[in-house]
Amino acid sequence: MDPRNRGETVITTASSPGAELRAAVTAERPLQIPGVINAYHAMMAEASDYRAIYLSGSGVAGASYGLPDLGMTTLNEVAEDVRRITGACGLPLLVDADTGWGNAFMINKAITELARAGAAGVHIEDQVQAKRCGHRPGKEIVPLEEMVDRITAAVDAKPDPDFVVMARIDALAIEGMESALDRARAVEAAGADMLFPEAMPDLDDYRKFTEAVDIPVLANLTEFGLTPAFTTDQLASVGVAIALYPLSAFRAMNAAALSVFKTIRSEGTQASEIPNMQTRDEYYEFLNYREFEEKIDSLFAAETTGSTEGNAQ
Repeated sequence: MDPRNRGETVITTASSPGAELRAAVTAERPLQIPGVINAYHAMMAEASDYRAIYLSGSGVAGASYGLPDLGMTTLNEVAEDVRRITGACGLPLLVDADTGWGNAFMINKAITELARAGAAGVHIEDQVQAKRCGHRPGKEIVPLEEMVDRITAAVDAKPDPDFVVMARIDALAIEGMESALDRARAVEAAGADMLFPEAMPDLDDYRKFTEAVDIPVLANLTEFGLTPAFTTDQLASVGVAIALYPLSAFRAMNAAALSVFKTIRSEGTQASEIPNMQTRDEYYEFLNYREFEEKIDSLFAAETTGSTEGNAQ
């Protein structure tokens, strides 16, 4: 028995992860979604009162495989990280599905596999298969018709009506605003549930999208890119429904880790870095470590008592 259940009756509901994500978007505007790169970060996000979480393709590539975000990770590799996160955290998880990993049949498979792994929804973009980070130069996009086909295939594979298919539009940097808006309207007509216009440099750019479509619009607030760190109030003023922070914690974690590595190497001790670390007690608290410990102690105590009584006879 998982000690986190504490022997209590667990009441299950028919609500799907997709329904929970949609409810979160309705409950909080804009909905703040932090990116998590592993199960432990997901648990900390849940404890910090977020309503949903996100798994970045760049996060999977960099954190799990030491690769750049250039379309080099597979569906199975992403699905494995999804399973680890959803197995540890009850929040609905939005997943970066890049370009869908192939043709319509492959996109169907991707939706099925990611949903089976516990994802609440995915976003699929209009870049070519050899994709790049959305905030880097040199991006290329597929024709509008091919992007519509991708969304049509994804919608067709939804395991339930509430599973979220979000369309990411990278066209602004390549073909300009009118082309990007045309794509937004086209993917909405194809059944996209939400919209992700990528790499918007100005706040008013989001207003153009929120006025062009009737589905929720996401703002990607990734650091060191083309989009400024707009506040939730600013985003709300132009109708944005979701504020995404895909790699904020990951970047902070990386900077902290590098500082520790360099300090230990140069000073011969980690002492000066200890005040910056999560304590053992804090780490255990998020993991419910002591409840697990108490459970196993109680099991072994019962075995020990039984063994002692048997010997006495």
